Amino acid sequence: MRRQIQSVILSAAFVVAATVPAHPQSPSKSDQDVVLGVWKVDLAQSRYYPGPPPLSETRTFTRDKGGIMGIVLRRNANGSEERIEYRADFDQEYPVSGTEAYDAVRFRRIDAYTSDAVLSHASRVFGTARRVISKDGRTMTITFRQEDPALVKNVVVYHKEP
Repeated sequence: MRRQIQSVILSAAFVVAATVPAHPQSPSKSDQDVVLGVWKVDLAQSRYYPGPPPLSETRTFTRDKGGIMGIVLRRNANGSEERIEYRADFDQEYPVSGTEAYDAVRFRRIDAYTSDAVLSHASRVFGTARRVISKDGRTMTITFRQEDPALVKNVVVYHKEP
């Protein structure tokens, strides 16, 4: 029952956020630049529940004329590969390509080092994530949670490539 209530609350919050016109925040360029670069997963420091973890994963964030672009290259445990692409700017829902699991993402800036994301499929919440970058800008931790159809709790650590 608690899980259903949390899911309904999260879904309702997402619907409200998606239907209210967004007033994009204007974080300074340096606030967003902390995420820019190439990040490689550290499987030894990461936890995947229920698993299995991917064989490898790289996240690349670049700036283009429209803002921040994110690309995830992942080799799954079964050997299949994914290339997921999305806009990583704040306070607006953006389409996601390269995965059937979700088709949209909406980021919310908490501070210069922290953001939350709601991933959705067909306007229904698929999961939520919190991205935290260390103050020295060298480690990124993404905590992902999905409750439906099954519980998934991943804490994934990445290190920035020089």
